[in-house]
Amino acid sequence: MVNITHKSNTLRKAIAQAVVKVSSADTIKAVEEKTVPKGDVFEMAKTAGLFAAKRTSDMIPDCHPLPVEYTNITYHIENLEIYINVEVHTIYKTGVEVEAMHAASVVALTMYDMLKPIDKGISIEKIKLLEKKGGKTDYRKVVEENQISATVIVCSDSISAGEKHDKAGKVIMKKLEAYQVAVEDYQIIPDEKETIQNLVREKCAKKVSLVILTGGTGLSPRDVTPEAIQPMLERPIPGIEEAIRAYGQDRTPYSMLSRSVSGLIGNTLVLALPGSTKGAEESMDAVFPAIMHIFRVMAAFKHD
Repeated sequence: MVNITHKSNTLRKAIAQAVVKVSSADTIKAVEEKTVPKGDVFEMAKTAGLFAAKRTSDMIPDCHPLPVEYTNITYHIENLEIYINVEVHTIYKTGVEVEAMHAASVVALTMYDMLKPIDKGISIEKIKLLEKKGGKTDYRKVVEENQISATVIVCSDSISAGEKHDKAGKVIMKKLEAYQVAVEDYQIIPDEKETIQNLVREKCAKKVSLVILTGGTGLSPRDVTPEAIQPMLERPIPGIEEAIRAYGQDRTPYSMLSRSVSGLIGNTLVLALPGSTKGAEESMDAVFPAIMHIFRVMAAFKHD
């Protein structure tokens, strides 16, 4: 199965549809009046669909087992077609569109099985996904609508001196590019408070949407990034820092020692993330793409 351990739990929803077509109005009448010999078609099929939603991972090899926390199965009839809608919710790391489609298909097959003794012309016309919510696809429009730009700043004495190669900054850029955020600048600077502040001021003055710093958030004497950034923040956003540390703590007990910082300077979002490659990568996974909602909020209340 695909590795989803880097993802965070979010509310995921999906609605799928299947259509069962019969060949006679008498079949529809038998379903509505509950006179089908095998029993109440709607209730039996609904029960089968509920089981199917919960057992999808047993049937589809690459589907992850997940908690199905809500399932709703509804029907409506149009002429000789029975429309089946299945809605599934979960709070998990991956979506439930396959669960919804699997349930819809089993509901349709159950109807077929129950109705075939009285109607030899039944067919299952289509099974499709109507809607899905949750996950990274919800945030693509934010980037497209707001033209988000980013600067990545690596704060490291050894890397700026050429003694080591940067990996954390490049991981951050790769993550940003995956979310279609344009990285307009990438710089490596030493762990100097004034140097950090001057560069951040310059980027904020240019109205860069997002400034991400990596490095200098630990507890060594030269780790001064938080001290440089915190006084500059006009609107701290502590929830981002809490999310980063909570996510990291599930993966390493040392996450509690990181001093990540986040907040707004004007309309620029500034993030100070750990300097280790793994720490930077996990910090990005912890808050992206949900953090993009900030730009949607700011755009909604922007005044000329």
